[in-house]
Amino acid sequence: MNIAIGSGKGGTGKTTLAVNLSHYLKNKPDIERQVSLIDCDVEAPNDKLFLNDPFLKEESIEDLRPEWNKDRCKGCGKCKEVCKYNAIARLPDKTLIFKELCHACGACHYMCPNNAISEESYEIGKLYKTEDDEDLFFVYGKLNIGEVASPSVVKAVKKNIKHKRINIIDAPPGTGCSVVATLDDTDFAILVTEPTPFGLHDLKLAALMTYKMKIPFGVVINRADKNDLIITDFLDKYQIPLLGKIPFNKKYAEAYSKGQILFKEYPELEENLNEIFYKTLDLKNSQPKEIEKTDFIKFKSEEEIDVNKYFTDKYKSRNIPENKKELMIISGKGGTGKTTVSAAFSVLAKERKNVSVFEDCDVDAADLHLLLNPEVLKDKDFSGGSVAVINSTACTGCGICVEKCRFDAIDYTADMKFKINKLKCEGCGFCALVCPHSAITEREEVNGREFISDTEYGPMAHAELGIAEENTGKLVASVRKESDEILDNLNSSLVIGDGPPGVGCPVIASITGINLGVVITEPTVSGMQDMVRVLQLTKHFNIRTKIIINKADLNLKMSKKIRLSAASFNSEIIAEIPFDKNINDALVNGKTIVEHGKGKALKEIKKAWNYINNNFL
Repeated sequence: MNIAIGSGKGGTGKTTLAVNLSHYLKNKPDIERQVSLIDCDVEAPNDKLFLNDPFLKEESIEDLRPEWNKDRCKGCGKCKEVCKYNAIARLPDKTLIFKELCHACGACHYMCPNNAISEESYEIGKLYKTEDDEDLFFVYGKLNIGEVASPSVVKAVKKNIKHKRINIIDAPPGTGCSVVATLDDTDFAILVTEPTPFGLHDLKLAALMTYKMKIPFGVVINRADKNDLIITDFLDKYQIPLLGKIPFNKKYAEAYSKGQILFKEYPELEENLNEIFYKTLDLKNSQPKEIEKTDFIKFKSEEEIDVNKYFTDKYKSRNIPENKKELMIISGKGGTGKTTVSAAFSVLAKERKNVSVFEDCDVDAADLHLLLNPEVLKDKDFSGGSVAVINSTACTGCGICVEKCRFDAIDYTADMKFKINKLKCEGCGFCALVCPHSAITEREEVNGREFISDTEYGPMAHAELGIAEENTGKLVASVRKESDEILDNLNSSLVIGDGPPGVGCPVIASITGINLGVVITEPTVSGMQDMVRVLQLTKHFNIRTKIIINKADLNLKMSKKIRLSAASFNSEIIAEIPFDKNINDALVNGKTIVEHGKGKALKEIKKAWNYINNNFL
């Protein structure tokens, strides 16, 4: 029995539920099966922090990566030609291989006519697990800093699932490729959300993904309060089961910050966990209505707008020549307050002499629009790659494509031929290259949409990745390119970016070449660990960083540890935002904390902005 716990974004309580539910079931006397906890959130694995330091065996997770043999190479460039990931470059006298970009499809090795490309084992992450006979078997994976192959690490973790146990699987947040890899072949999915506009928006995306994957699913509302109707109305509309609620309570947040198991500290939560588990088992009998994709966009005009002229006419008079600066707000995990700070900075930047440009690079769970209310001037489809298509008439069922595909993306059809599983296909094109009957072609795939918009505070470039799509990093790069073009045309100087969480491909694409990274963290055991991970990443790419501690008074001892850790990375704490209900009140009403205009948190956010404005911009 495999139960995956996911969310449309980070910070909703996904890890809290996974850890508490697995511990609760392990200690429940009427549960006959043993229980496993499987942490597939490989960019920010936090479940271990709540397990009282278990003994873990360490293994290397390796993938095959190409190696170039200079003596055999004839310089034909075939390897570069077949690589769809820009991981190979051909110079006049050498071939360069960028292993961090490689997806290990094997096409370059197979197609090289001179055997000049071999394949060697290459470590992309680490696997940690307890002994098999533990009462609570636990396994997790950790993606190496600077690597992009998170789905491969997820698959390595899932190979350790014990099929006679109840397996509670902590999935990554969002709707991207690593989430799809986690949810594949699960029996049930629990989606965790919170009663805010952010929570509803991201829940819609996660629900649509899970529905498309044909996995029975229901929803748990965390931090439940009087605003629950924003979620329950959506669930009622599509007949999605509500599995249970976890009430909003500051003491639960304080316990989480210390790495405590909530139901052991607060036994009243046992009833909530019991209800969630048994309602999850009933999901096999539920059938939600078909979920519609809802657009958030609001167009300025039905007619085509000349974006450059529009922005020039509106903003040109405000701008004087300055050196370009790009500020990216990032975090080691979601839910730390990244978008809250990004939106607040965007409003505060309006006081600058020059107009600023905003970009939402969190394309997997884009939320900045919920606070900045952009009017779309221009939109376009984004295509970051292709997907294979098999012509069933030409296919003879020889199986060579299945043999060569390393992503398990080819399935049998009823007549023993083959078809492409679009959710698993990574668009490498290897199957088309090896098919002896030319039965496989490649079709350019639309992976998302890009937008150029105007807001009350300045121009905005943003995008949304398609459900369960690849190419997140390419879409992030495209958003940044659009904001650069707006900036250049206006002769402006500042870009403020809301970056993705984690340390994987999207984050790498968002921070490459920026001037300053502002890391948002919180004083919890997981917040501390995730901050260190993202600081290791920025150090790897030689990017200057500053740090803001959100909910700093939630755990004063942990805040002190964060200060010490920040100093070891030569990074500085520029603000400590207190736990302030005004932030939640502002979000519920779709406002930035600056527009909300009150609370202790606002004072600290202004302090951080003034520091950046005076010392960096």
